Amino acid sequence: MIWNPWHGCHKYSAGCAHCYVYRRDGWIGKDASQVVKTASFDLPVRKNRQGEWKIPPGEEVYAVMTSDFFLEDADPWRPEIWEMIRERQDLRFIIITKRILRFSACLPPDWGEGYENVRVGCTCENGEEAARRLPVFLSLPIRERFVIAEPLLGPVLLEPYLQSGKILSVIVGGESGEGARVCDYDWVLDIHDQCKRSGVRFHFKQTGLHFKKDGRIYTVPRRFQMEQARKAGIDLA
Repeated sequence: MIWNPWHGCHKYSAGCAHCYVYRRDGWIGKDASQVVKTASFDLPVRKNRQGEWKIPPGEEVYAVMTSDFFLEDADPWRPEIWEMIRERQDLRFIIITKRILRFSACLPPDWGEGYENVRVGCTCENGEEAARRLPVFLSLPIRERFVIAEPLLGPVLLEPYLQSGKILSVIVGGESGEGARVCDYDWVLDIHDQCKRSGVRFHFKQTGLHFKKDGRIYTVPRRFQMEQARKAGIDLA
């Protein structure tokens, strides 16, 4: 399930150019750069009338999917978020961030080598961001980590980082929506091969709207993007 304790973000790097949050908010005349707490802020610790957790034990909770967990605007609220994550040790929280460079400055005092119920994903949409973020990502005290190359905007050299043995999996996908940039299947296959050589799990999530294969660019409607990626049959378990 998805838990958005706040909503709104600021564009940070090339991958943010056609952000789906900005696009969706724009459709309803909302300014996605305005960061606000939501009515779901304390959702993980809410109980029903029977005194049971509204989010039952064992659930995977994707935290802050319409913003960034380490957004500067959310610094005053984050300590409460860590408290809830600490309290709900029976949930598995998944944090995906572009702002991995802020990670150390945003940790709770008892983080240690990482909370056992937190998994962290670092995005890198191109080679430049991979080189900037991943060395820091690997140096951090995190128990489980993965990489997301989505939207994939160019070739990405991951193998030196994958060989560390610290990255459990890589997710790759193209870009959707108005203004979507081309995702080249050659870039996808290259990352697949790097993962295979490194013994790292790989998932081709979606083609994106504009997908280049064998020199030809295809326009893939949203409803078929994940299906076409699956049909490629290149996932590594």
